Amino acid sequence: MGFVKFMSSVTGRVARVVAGLALIALGVVLGGGWLVLAVVGLVPLGAGLLDVCLFRPVLRAPFSGKRARSMGQKAGA
Repeated sequence: MGFVKFMSSVTGRVARVVAGLALIALGVVLGGGWLVLAVVGLVPLGAGLLDVCLFRPVLRAPFSGKRARSMGQKAGA
């Protein structure tokens, strides 16, 4: 569950935003068919900005970062 905990953290959220921006920039710079990469970059960017993670439900964790963090605090108390 270390991955879920990381993705729920502020650092994980920032990592998703940075990864999304990097993919978008790379796709725009390379141009042509690589523009698809820019479109794909919208997914992690949006997920980071909205504080959600698409992997969490697969790992049986809450979709919302705020909810995942609150559950982690309850478990650690």
